[in-house]
Amino acid sequence: MAWWDFLRRDKADREWREEMESHLQISIDAFMAEGMSAEDARSAALVRAGNMTARREEIYRMNGIAVVDSIVGDVRYAIRGLRHNPGFTVVAILTLALGIGANTAVFSVVDGVLLKPLPYPHSEDLIALAQVAPGAGGLIAGSHGLALSSSMYFTYSEQNRSFQTMGVWTGVDVTVSGMAEPEQVPAVLASDGFLQALAIRPEVGRWLLAGDQVPGAAETIVLSYGYWQRKFGGDTSVIGKKVFVDGRPRQVVGVMPASFQIVGTRADLILPLQLDRRHATLPGFYLNGLGRLKPGVSLELANADIARLLPIWMTSWPLSDGGKTGDALAQTVYRAWRIGPNLRPLRDVVVGNVGSVLWVIMGTLGMVMLIACANVANLLLVRTDSRQQELAIRAALGAGWGRIVRQLLMESLLLALAGGAAGVVVAYEGLRFLIHNGPSNLPRLNEITLDSSALAFTFAVALLSGLVFGLIPALKYAGPNVSGSLRGGGRTMSDSGDRQRARNTLVVVQVALALVLLISSGLMIRTFSAMRNVDPGVSQLDQLQIFRVSIPSAIEPSDERATRMENSIADKLAAIPGVRAVGFGTAMPLDEAPPDWDGVLIEGQSYATGSRPPMRLFRNVSPEFFSALGARIVAGRELTWTDIYGKRMYVLVSENLARELWGSPAAAIGKRIRTGDASAWREVVGVAADIRHMGVQEGAPPTVYWPVYGQVPYAGYMLASRNVAYAVRTDRAGTGPLLNEIRQAVWSVNGALPVAQTETMREVFDRSMARTAFTLVMLGIAGSMALVLGLIGIYGVIAYAVSQRTREIGIRLAMGAEPGQVRRMFVRYGLRLGAVGMVVGVAAALGLSRSMKSLLFGVAAVDPVTFAVVPLLLLAAVAAACYVPARRASNVDPVEAMRVK
Repeated sequence: MAWWDFLRRDKADREWREEMESHLQISIDAFMAEGMSAEDARSAALVRAGNMTARREEIYRMNGIAVVDSIVGDVRYAIRGLRHNPGFTVVAILTLALGIGANTAVFSVVDGVLLKPLPYPHSEDLIALAQVAPGAGGLIAGSHGLALSSSMYFTYSEQNRSFQTMGVWTGVDVTVSGMAEPEQVPAVLASDGFLQALAIRPEVGRWLLAGDQVPGAAETIVLSYGYWQRKFGGDTSVIGKKVFVDGRPRQVVGVMPASFQIVGTRADLILPLQLDRRHATLPGFYLNGLGRLKPGVSLELANADIARLLPIWMTSWPLSDGGKTGDALAQTVYRAWRIGPNLRPLRDVVVGNVGSVLWVIMGTLGMVMLIACANVANLLLVRTDSRQQELAIRAALGAGWGRIVRQLLMESLLLALAGGAAGVVVAYEGLRFLIHNGPSNLPRLNEITLDSSALAFTFAVALLSGLVFGLIPALKYAGPNVSGSLRGGGRTMSDSGDRQRARNTLVVVQVALALVLLISSGLMIRTFSAMRNVDPGVSQLDQLQIFRVSIPSAIEPSDERATRMENSIADKLAAIPGVRAVGFGTAMPLDEAPPDWDGVLIEGQSYATGSRPPMRLFRNVSPEFFSALGARIVAGRELTWTDIYGKRMYVLVSENLARELWGSPAAAIGKRIRTGDASAWREVVGVAADIRHMGVQEGAPPTVYWPVYGQVPYAGYMLASRNVAYAVRTDRAGTGPLLNEIRQAVWSVNGALPVAQTETMREVFDRSMARTAFTLVMLGIAGSMALVLGLIGIYGVIAYAVSQRTREIGIRLAMGAEPGQVRRMFVRYGLRLGAVGMVVGVAAALGLSRSMKSLLFGVAAVDPVTFAVVPLLLLAAVAAACYVPARRASNVDPVEAMRVK
């Protein structure tokens, strides 16, 4: 039979019915012509025509497809059954909507962050040029690795055999003036080959070319799409216009498209890097590298290629500007660092370590989905149990076991699909919550959407969950012996052992999974608490206002006068009412600024040939920097402006570095250090208490505090820190009036200076904990959902047990049993199920907690407090859930209970 016949069979049925009515009327007219009455004529005509209904049904079946007809019938029957039980239907759909919606929302995040390719053509060929230097020690030997120097870029780009194109870049903050108030914006300095490697063509104009990178060339700039729209209203005539960046005019040559990102970094402007190979040296490791692989070149081959180039690099460049190439000492030092390539797919670098967080959250919400399925399965078990006689009658009338299973599965699939549809709404709202409340440093945040992949995931989860929770009651109640129910009674029949075990098993699974999620949440709560109690080395965070000011050389060419301007700004700020202290430095604690580092040589200590101390964190600070932060000076004193302008060779160190090098803070005072053999010795005049510069989770790094204006290592000239962060200690921190007074103070020194990144130190501290807080919130939501669903499940099982044993309860009460005994009987029943679930849950939580080890701080993966307290709290919640139906059981009227059939 053709599908066309099947699709038009309703029309064919209508035409056949009309034709038969016409023939019937002809017969009636003939009989009436013979003298019959109208009623007798119609009866005679119907007898002659035969069973028209049976013939019509036969023709309809001939034009149909039996399987499709059967399925359509099952769907209609299932819809009718669910419509007649609205309470059950609504509860089941809402339960599934929560589980499916939460999983879909998190899947959208996982898909957008981890699974989708980066938004560049053939992004799988993009490689981040990372390096390791395990022999360097300190910061470099840690997770930060070793960036590229300009000499490395020249060597790699000119002599590699693996990349079609290669470039380097670094992020900076620049000052844009000439358009309303001066503004500090994020920018990227990009070398030739960088934009070409990403292969994203500009929306308007062109990208940066090799000619733009030549030192001394006309200064150009490329705008981001957002900055173009925000500042120029999308006007295409912007090409060729001048934009003042750091006080110097730059010609706009291009605008990137809206979808363009720079390796997960926000940048409003792209500027040419203009590296000068005449001044390139071996050190200066500050550049991020990017390359696009040639066809057929693997990551392993590219790593081997860079390893081949490292010895060439070491012998091709001088240690310092103007020095000789092939410096034996430099080669010895860098060989001791054991520099090696660690090339990685660009996507891995963009995503970072957020993958472990997202997969843990995805796994926990998967458990919530299992709990939801177990809950709905229990509801279906109870519902199907009440339909035993209906199923038995259908079996007796000829319905096979498979037919009944299919009917029950159809109901569960309809519930699952309805739950999935409602889950899309939950997912949409949940995704808005995740994007709004997720950590600001979550990569690819703008690429997270509820797209076709997420909808396909929703459909797959709904379909799978419908099969999972639908098969359990179908197989339990639609077995080959289903017709035996006809011979039994109804509610007075004792539950069969296997069906009771099925319900009990589902409850045990729910409690076990809920405990796993609650323990995970408990571990994150303990982690969050430990992090909140960490002493960052900075006091009274709410009273510390911070902001940044940058003084480009175009505004003030003299380094000393630039420092005096910064000093004047500090004096103006100190005069603001309510301000108690002001200091500034190249970075604030916890602000995620790129680390500056170098080695520390101690006077009087000899080093083996080629041996150098590990790299230490360096910060440039002003007088009163530590007073403004509320950080203690453990020994000695802070720097003074007399020290700085007098060019005194003084320095401060952190307490942990003082203890490491000299045994105690007091012993460090008067000692002298330097960064290299060619640099001047500096005397330690103060020791500051340890500060967690790199993050709350990171220990306080051994740190050297350099003056904001001082002699450059390996050179005799003085250099100022031109991009500094101010710390203003006041009770008015974070208020609008204070920020207005700060701007006026800065502009009173120079009206072209922008005030940027205004926030309190509390906001910085909270941002450093954002990922932990996000994980805590997500696990807390998952744990709460699991707890509620688990308690509903155990409540439902106890309540059903009470309803099934009403007659037994009445007999017990009539025979003299106390109501308290009846209550305890059902509470013990529920607690036994809960206890079994908790034993299983603790065992599972032991495994999961170890996989969460990287997310924890200040708490062991197997934390005895969490593993002791959470099960006790859950057991108390289970007892409470059991008590309500148990109390109802103890209030049964024995006389009424005896009448229950």
